Formats: sequence, structure tokens, C-alpha cells
Amino acid sequence: MGKGLEEAVRAEEEERDDVVDGAVDFRGGTAVRSKTGSWRSAGLIIGVEVAERIAYYGIQGNMISYLTGPLRQSTATAAENINVWSGTASLLPLLGAFLADSFLGRYRTIILASLVYILGLGLLTLSAMLPSLSNSECQVDNELKSCSPPRSQVILLFISLYLVAIGQGGHKPCVQAFGADQFDEQHPKEHKDRSSFFNWWYFTMCAGCLATLSILNYIQDNLSWVLGFGIPCIAMILALLVFLLGTMTYRFNIQQQDERPFRRIGRVFVAAIRNRRIGRDGILPKQSSEQFEFLNKALLELKDKDSMEEESCSPSEVEEAKAVLRLVPIWASTLIYAVVFAQVPTFFTKQGVTLKRTILPGIDIPPASLQTLMTVAIVFFSPIYDRLFVPLARAITGKPSGITMLQRIGTGILISVSSIVVAALVETKRLKIAQESGLVDDAEAIVPMSIWWLVPQYLLFGMSEVFTMVGLQEFFYDQVPNELRSMGLALYLSIFGAGNFISSFLISVIEEVTGKEDSWFANNLNKAHLNYFYWLLAALSVMGLAFFTFFSKSYIYNNKGIRRQ
Repeated sequence: MGKGLEEAVRAEEEERDDVVDGAVDFRGGTAVRSKTGSWRSAGLIIGVEVAERIAYYGIQGNMISYLTGPLRQSTATAAENINVWSGTASLLPLLGAFLADSFLGRYRTIILASLVYILGLGLLTLSAMLPSLSNSECQVDNELKSCSPPRSQVILLFISLYLVAIGQGGHKPCVQAFGADQFDEQHPKEHKDRSSFFNWWYFTMCAGCLATLSILNYIQDNLSWVLGFGIPCIAMILALLVFLLGTMTYRFNIQQQDERPFRRIGRVFVAAIRNRRIGRDGILPKQSSEQFEFLNKALLELKDKDSMEEESCSPSEVEEAKAVLRLVPIWASTLIYAVVFAQVPTFFTKQGVTLKRTILPGIDIPPASLQTLMTVAIVFFSPIYDRLFVPLARAITGKPSGITMLQRIGTGILISVSSIVVAALVETKRLKIAQESGLVDDAEAIVPMSIWWLVPQYLLFGMSEVFTMVGLQEFFYDQVPNELRSMGLALYLSIFGAGNFISSFLISVIEEVTGKEDSWFANNLNKAHLNYFYWLLAALSVMGLAFFTFFSKSYIYNNKGIRRQ
């Protein structure tokens, strides 16, 4: 009798442990641990992200060649257009995350965003199919000269690009957050698995894109832009199908019925402003932190003779608002890293166009394919970071992760400074060789200098991504309130959106100042001064690193998880 009771109790405990608290399955029923979530679901979602990144980078990576080639745009104009588009694509996740966290949920947002994404890619492919791009010569004064495509075709191109940006705005922050949601942070093993999810996410995404993007850039440069844009469209269709097929295995977080997080945090700022004139001595709770003291006034109750007494904010709500506010200086001080990142698909690629690219008779390396060298660096260095660097740093610092999230980000920014310095030195050498070879006035000339000279700047920047990109993802996911994790990842993406806009602004201002006489971004790169621009970015990067270090030293981590640093 006692044995039977013991077995029944054990069976009940096992059944209870198999239930995931705070989550349901696709039918709205109890989420069973053995049948839902964890790596079975996260693996599918990572695969979806790989396909989406192939689609996005398959367009962005070589767009500078498309705009300056078939669309006949100047180098500066094309770079500005790409920066604005990329910036918009990286800022729109703020809107997508808001809609997902407040209204639609991540699952529905991903599906709707994927449909918009596919529509944009389909229209982009259609714009390349129109006959005017293949017939780029027109008759002027009895001579055949190259001419720009019709305005309507250019408009269709940019409509499709911004539909892609809208699609990514909903897709990008929600997919990663939804993948991390598949791990139960209250379960020891799954919590540990989730901590490694971000590393595997970035590693797998880069490894999956490596060979594909090399092939895609070759197709675009040497075979067909229609096929080069059509393949990303097919990739996104497959990604949506795979995501839908995994529906029965997903866990869906239960939405809390209390006040929505955006409204809750906003109420703290409103209350603090409303109570700003009220004295605080002796009436504020002692547990309120001293940082951002002005927000502590949200803890006060406002009594007015003409209105009813209003309820004050709770200490936990005030600390939640402070946690969000602490992210602002970190966000701002990493912007220059994003500005440097914006040069990779634009000016780094244009550098490669002017160099010797033949590796075998009749086979030239597409300039945009050198971007895969960053991926090579990430795939190669990520295991080294995880298996060698972290244990060594752990032995020195005593921290479980070796170094803190902010130290990891700062290390990557430092490496990016070396990348842009190397790019400036290589460009200076390229210009010197062009001058010595008498090629300065020949815009179409190939400078007698191997494209392999560009390898170090790509590899160094790829190495910086292992530190900064993954560090930023984990930092903004970990340090926001739990209900705002999509928004946290959107904040990370918005760094690169703002960085692209800053890059576009810098190019526009410099072009205005130097364009009439000695343009830094002349269409003839042998007459341009990209090296000056790179030195300017190097100086700004050093300043940005100094500000980041200053703010990092005073940052207070939001203690809410098992892992603390």
C-alpha cells in the first residue's frame, strides 16, 4: 500500500514537472515540457532566421553594385540610398516589437511580417525583369549612350525595398525573442540552454549564410539580377512554410492581464513630471535606488483639492522604468560602431570593384562576396571565444561568463577601430598605386593591386561582431523587463538603423562640402578620398569607445535572472 502511494506521488511530481508554467501550446492548453519548446522548436526557428538573413543580405550585400550599375546612380547617391534604406529596416523593428508585445503577439506578427516580406521580394524581382534594365543604351544626338531606367521602374524598386524593410521590422525582433521563449527560465537545464541560445543563433545564422551568399553574389554579378533577387524570395517562402509547420511544437507565453508594460513604464515618467515640484525629504520609500532620483517622485501620491487622490506608482514600477532609462547612454555610445558597420556593404564593396579580382582564368571574385569573410571570421572565432577565451577569462576574473556583457561589447568596438584603421591604410596604398600607374583619370581602370589586400579589414570586423553583436543581443534582451523582450531586441537593431542614418548624413554633408572640387566620394574612386572618410570614422570610433567605457563603469545591472555578472 505504501509503495503504491509512493509511486503515485512520484508520478504526480513528474507530471507536475512536465508542465511549463506561464506558457500554453498552440491549442491554448497546458504546455507539456516533453512535447513542446526547447531545442526542438528553437532549432526550427533558427532555420527560419537563416533563410531570412539569406534573403536580406542577398539584397543588401550587393545593392551598391545594382544601383551604380543598371540604375546608373552615382557612388555617393547609391551609398546614401542604401544607408537610408538599411537604417529604416533597422528602426522599424521598434514598431514591430511594439505591436507584438502590446497587441498581436510574436507568432502572429512573424506570419504577417513574412507575408509583407515575400510581397516586397516578389516586386523587387519583378522590377529587375522589366525590359528597360537590360536595354541600358539610348540614342542621343545620333550616338548610343548609356541612360537611366524609367522613373516608374525606379519607384517600383524602392517600393519593393521598403516593403522588405517593413517585413523585416516585424520579423527580426520577434523571431529571436520567440526562439528564446521556447526555453523555460524557471527550469535549470532549459535556463542554461537559453543562455547558449544567442551564441548558437548567431553562429548558425552566419554559417548558413556563408556559402549561399557567395553563390548569390556571383549570380547577381555574372548571370542575372532577376535570378539573384528571385532566390531570396523563394528562401522567404520556404522560411514561412517551415515556421508554420513547427506550430504544433511551439510554446506561447501567457499574456499578463495587468497593465501593459509600455503604459506602465510611461505612467512612471508622467507621474515623476507631475510630482516634480513636490518636496521629497522623509516621504520617499527607503528602498528606492538613488540613480535617476527624479523618477522616485513617481512614488508619491498626488493630492489635489479639485481632484480625487491618484494612486502612486509602485517601487517595482519605478525600478522598471529606471532599468529602461539606463539603456539610453549605452545605446547612444554604440552608434559609431553601427556607422562603421554601414560601410561594409557600400564603400568596402566599391573598393573591391577597382582591384584585381581574377582567381582563375575567366573567373573573377564578386566584390560583394568578400563580405563572407566576416562570416568566416565569426564561424572560426566563435568556438575559440566559447572554448578558449571564456575559460581563460573566467580563471582571471572569477565571473561565470569570463567578462561582463558590457566588457564584451567594448572589446568588439575596440577591434572595429583597428578594422577601419586598416581600411584607411589599404585605401591610401590603393590610391598611391593608381597614381603611380597613371590610372587616376580612368574611372574604369583596374588598379594593379590584389583584392586580397581587403581581407584583413573584413576579418577584423568579423571578429569584432563575435564580441559586440552577440553582446548587444544578450544585453538588450536580458536588461529590459520580461514583457518587453521583443522591444529589447528591437532596441539592439535600432542602433544599426540610427547608425545608417548617421552614415548617410555624414556622406551627404561631406559630399556637399567637398563635391564641387575634390570630392571624397567621386564616382571615379581613383580620384576620391575614401581614406579620409575612414580616418574620420576611426577618430569618431575612438571617441565613441571613450564614452561607452565611461557609461559602462556606472551601469547597474538589472538583477532578475540566475546568471549575474
